[in-house]
Amino acid sequence: MAMFIRVDIPEDVQAEEPLRKQLVEVCPVDIFALDGERVVTVEANLDECTLCDLCIEASGSRVKVVKLYE
Repeated sequence: MAMFIRVDIPEDVQAEEPLRKQLVEVCPVDIFALDGERVVTVEANLDECTLCDLCIEASGSRVKVVKLYE
């Protein structure tokens, strides 16, 4: 289980195949993976997130990276 962040992927993102693929490709630490026709987070990689915002930019701010600390 991730200790530092949670990534929220809304259902409207799941409906867009090109965006699902883009999320997988854009993440430098492999947080996203395709599971059939859904994009999911790879729990083991969540704590490697560098908060680069590439997934947020790619999704038009629909994907949310929620910090679990502060």
